[in-house]
Amino acid sequence: MNRYCRDLFSLVAIIGAVLTIGQAHGKSVAPPPPFAAWLADLKAEATRLGIRRTTLDAALKGVAPISRVIELDRRQPEFSLTLGSYFSRAITEKRIAKGREMLKTHRKLLDRVFKKYGVQPRFLVAFWGLESNFGQYTGVFPVVGALVTLSHDRRRAKFFRQQLLAVLQLIDKGHFPASVKGSWAGAMGNHQFIPTTYRDFAVDFDGDGKRNLWNSLPDIFASAANYLSRSGWQKDRTWGREVHIPKGFDFASAGLDTRKPLKEWGKLGVRRHDGSRLPNVAIADASILLPAGYRGPAFLAYKNYRTIMVWNRSHLYALAVGHLSDRLSGKGGLKADLGSTKPMARADILDMQRRLNTAGFDAGTPDGRVGPLTRKATKNFQRRVGLPADGFPSVELIDQLRQRTN
Repeated sequence: MNRYCRDLFSLVAIIGAVLTIGQAHGKSVAPPPPFAAWLADLKAEATRLGIRRTTLDAALKGVAPISRVIELDRRQPEFSLTLGSYFSRAITEKRIAKGREMLKTHRKLLDRVFKKYGVQPRFLVAFWGLESNFGQYTGVFPVVGALVTLSHDRRRAKFFRQQLLAVLQLIDKGHFPASVKGSWAGAMGNHQFIPTTYRDFAVDFDGDGKRNLWNSLPDIFASAANYLSRSGWQKDRTWGREVHIPKGFDFASAGLDTRKPLKEWGKLGVRRHDGSRLPNVAIADASILLPAGYRGPAFLAYKNYRTIMVWNRSHLYALAVGHLSDRLSGKGGLKADLGSTKPMARADILDMQRRLNTAGFDAGTPDGRVGPLTRKATKNFQRRVGLPADGFPSVELIDQLRQRTN
């Protein structure tokens, strides 16, 4: 694997890790059951679901747990990406140029997909670029073997068994061969659908009787659009925009939990980044986001932003999709400084979570990731000590905590 693919794989792995919000990596995992007995039980369940014996024999012949998959599943990132570090890898001039080329090359097809599903072409191409670099990297792991490994393992056995049975059903129906390749977690195709997403949302847009998310661009674009459309996408709206917030802004009102009409945000002094007024459109549920803290850029996020997060629950990913789609349409870069490109050490975040808990601010079980509970605890601590309550972890914040909890 060349350096580019390794870098892209690392990015995809980090994105995938964000999807598994709520996992307790720090907890011990029970040993898996004897493999032969477990496999026999799996085959019995698959047979009850109507999967043919010939399919099971072909897909599961010689299968065994893959140690590398377990290593990747257990791997904890040493650092937590910042907005600056994430964007420096996800939004590159090379990717923007390639995306614009793809948008132009496939315009007629993308317009057909938009007409049927209502998802604007620039967003479909942005997802495509971030998920597989426009189809250049769709994974090298045997999907069946990876899912056998993860469903035999006890950490998330129920979820991955569901995915394994779904992929066996898809193989049985002829959507792809038993040797299908994907990510270590079983994501497949140009848009990296997990098997149940493939099963429920992939479509045959080219009319050949199969849903091919590797080699059929009509199926690839239409399947992504179908998923977004059925998740609530609004065809006449964008994802959001960069904005300027006024002095004295109540940072505690930032976050997806606070939703206000654009007019109300305007009355509070929120403006476009160039200082002009917000657009006069009937958007009732906009939220302010401060992904790099109060010193970094501010964004207004709309309904389509929340739909992006149905696809992937990472704010960094959702912002990258939105901004890349803007760049593909000819808009310029962000105006505000993205902040540090130096990732925060996971050890520091763990320490911060422990200290927040010790001080009486519930950050949940320390796991080294900044999720909703940690952000809420951070905001409450910031309010208590008179800091801007943006919920953003920083070196300065950790220093404050250490001074007060030593």
